[in-house]
Amino acid sequence: MRDKGCFHNFIKYASLNVRGMLGLSCYILADTFFIANALGSRGLTALNLAIPIYSFVHGCGLMIGMGGGIRFAIRKYQGERRESDVIFSHAVGLAVGFAACFLLAGLLLSGRIVALLGADRSIFDMTRIYVRMVLLFSPLFLLNNVLLAFVRNDGAPQRSMAAMVGGSLSNVVLDYVFLFPCRMGMFGAVLATGLAPVVSMLILSPHMLRRRNTFHLVRCRWSRAVTAGILSGGVPSLITEVSAGVVILVFNGILLAMQGNVGVAAYGVIANLSLVVTAIYTGIGQGIQPILSSSFGAGNREDVRRLLRYALTAMLLLSAVLYGAVWFGASPIAAAFNSEGDRLLQAFAEEGLKLYFIACPFAGFNIILAVYFAATEYAHPARIISLLRGFVLILPMAFALSAGFGMTGVWCAVPVTEALVAGVGALYWSKGDRQMLVRT
Repeated sequence: MRDKGCFHNFIKYASLNVRGMLGLSCYILADTFFIANALGSRGLTALNLAIPIYSFVHGCGLMIGMGGGIRFAIRKYQGERRESDVIFSHAVGLAVGFAACFLLAGLLLSGRIVALLGADRSIFDMTRIYVRMVLLFSPLFLLNNVLLAFVRNDGAPQRSMAAMVGGSLSNVVLDYVFLFPCRMGMFGAVLATGLAPVVSMLILSPHMLRRRNTFHLVRCRWSRAVTAGILSGGVPSLITEVSAGVVILVFNGILLAMQGNVGVAAYGVIANLSLVVTAIYTGIGQGIQPILSSSFGAGNREDVRRLLRYALTAMLLLSAVLYGAVWFGASPIAAAFNSEGDRLLQAFAEEGLKLYFIACPFAGFNIILAVYFAATEYAHPARIISLLRGFVLILPMAFALSAGFGMTGVWCAVPVTEALVAGVGALYWSKGDRQMLVRT
């Protein structure tokens, strides 16, 4: 009976969050599709150059939200309600602090940031518009991520999912309206993205207004220990998001040198689809995090093991479906983002899709395992896994394989890296299982 209850909770939380993350990932996918059709390959290249900035802002929000949500869930189920409120208050404070830094960067440094991203004269202005607007809207992105995580950990995964989907749908609708009927160009695309978290927070608000929430802002002294706990638990989420942006940045540089803007545009198709695939795995991980943390806080180690097993099984099944769809649909997928019918872009994108997404099961394993470790207060291996796949291995692998095998090497860098990291993760898993027995 207990196994059935655990499985039911897994299906409930994981499925809701996967749907929510899929909706949320449509932020960028909608931008990509509409920009490709409205602004052509130049717009697609500008968007791909700017994505790392969005990834960093979003990653900081996830770091604070996930880290705070993990601590909140554990303390809540241990009956420490005052400590739960302190954690939420610190999370909001951190979001405000990060937002202030991003706002200043948007106002004063957007031009320099775009230059560092590698934009040439033909796409500089479009890239700058996107970067500046993302930074100016950062308070909304950050606060939305914090509220989503706490509402999800407060026993309301349906509300959290509805908010993510609602925000994403509004982004898609506004993308179309601003880019086509209103002809607002890149400004319209990023304005749609910036307004989406407003819709999301409006959907979340009844949870607080009707006093269904168990987290509140309280006056408290700033605590280094609480801050460190939030950041420690959330760093893997930050690294996962930031690494995606860093990989895009590095790949953009390599491809600019090898094939110019057409290479970057082809990679833009792959990178943006990758964000959707990654969102599915992140959705599974973030979906089970509340019940992982609560089970761990209650000392139910068998439930913790079952939840991880369910998550990995679901990941493998979804990976098979996703890669099959990419393999057989490579040509129409590439064509959908190639409004100008560029043959070279089409050829690059098709090859890239088939090779790049071999990484699916390995990436899914790494993402879920990192969340598992963080959710059970065993953050060290989570950080190691995230650092290896985000920076330590992927960057030298990209340079080495591109030098040796050209474009094919670029596409293969990610699957090779994810496979190597999965081996490291498996070793930590075997050790971590024994550690959990001691800690629980």
